[in-house]
Amino acid sequence: MNIEKTGAVVIGAGVVGLACARELAGRGVETIVVERHRSFGQETSSRNSEVTHAGLYYPAGTLKARLCVEGKRQLDAYCAARGIAHRRCGKLVAATGETQRAYLDALRQQAQANGVDDTRLLDRDAARRLEPALRCVAALYSPSTGIVDSHALMLSLLGEAENHGALFSPNTTVRSIETLAGALRLTIDSGGETMRLDAERVINASGLAAVALARTLPDYPPGLLPATWLAKGNYYALTGRTPFSRLIYPVPEPGGLGVHLTLDLGGQARFGPDVEWIEQIDYSVDPRRAERFYAEIRKYWPGLPDASLQPAYSGIRPKISGPGEADADFMIHGPDTHGIDGLLNLFGIESPGLTACLAIARHASELLK
Repeated sequence: MNIEKTGAVVIGAGVVGLACARELAGRGVETIVVERHRSFGQETSSRNSEVTHAGLYYPAGTLKARLCVEGKRQLDAYCAARGIAHRRCGKLVAATGETQRAYLDALRQQAQANGVDDTRLLDRDAARRLEPALRCVAALYSPSTGIVDSHALMLSLLGEAENHGALFSPNTTVRSIETLAGALRLTIDSGGETMRLDAERVINASGLAAVALARTLPDYPPGLLPATWLAKGNYYALTGRTPFSRLIYPVPEPGGLGVHLTLDLGGQARFGPDVEWIEQIDYSVDPRRAERFYAEIRKYWPGLPDASLQPAYSGIRPKISGPGEADADFMIHGPDTHGIDGLLNLFGIESPGLTACLAIARHASELLK
């Protein structure tokens, strides 16, 4: 069996994997991006809200907080310089009852601790001056939250990686990884054939499959592998015109940020995601599940018409915290963590992974020295 050699392999061509490939190739590293699907961004990266987060929610000092705030700044500049469609539409986190006011105060303090200093607390009247259809007792306004064309972003990242010499290999599945002296050996299925690929560096950015792939390494410390959970989020599209020009978020729920209203760049509104814990990957959206959305949405938009929600799509968060547990931080394991030279594992890269993709890529390259 022929054994190919390269400087680096990035496993997974989602937005984070593509950003990592661009970073490595831009530093002069011979890089191959392998993707089990027929194209890039077929899983989490194309099945989300396309929101670029300011960095409000994450505990200060965590990777999520730091990489989100750094990544948002980098991503806005990247998109502006390359003409990638994006917009700072802003968002309102709405308190729909008096007991939720304290949450808004705490959220603003958290944002300030993370270096996000542009949020404003609004009373009901001030919030309704921005969004007349909104029902709330108070709201936290984040003017720098935005939306982005995630497909155009990924296409740009891949193009820049390829311009620096990176190769993209779709329909390619990594079956296992093993350690060699001075290299990592990947067993790969591609085009109906099995091959070996030796690389000096490997970034495991395979999202939903990341933990299972790391488990194939016989000398990986088992105590460092997190549990994996699949948290499905369903989205429903509004069939008519929306009265909102900004994103509307309720107070978060366990496992997610609640059924929020997001907009695409064309102004079309959609609602979601909810949190549905599942055992197997399944992207189907049950139309009947929309019934429970109406009650949640009407807490902040009483004017939602009957029968106005249609199934849109679903996404699955690669979570490393389960039902009833506090949300876990990003888990980024480099050689200093697990002791295997040249290997970087990205576990639990859910939201705000899209926002933080460029900062994650830079952090990853630094961990690999």
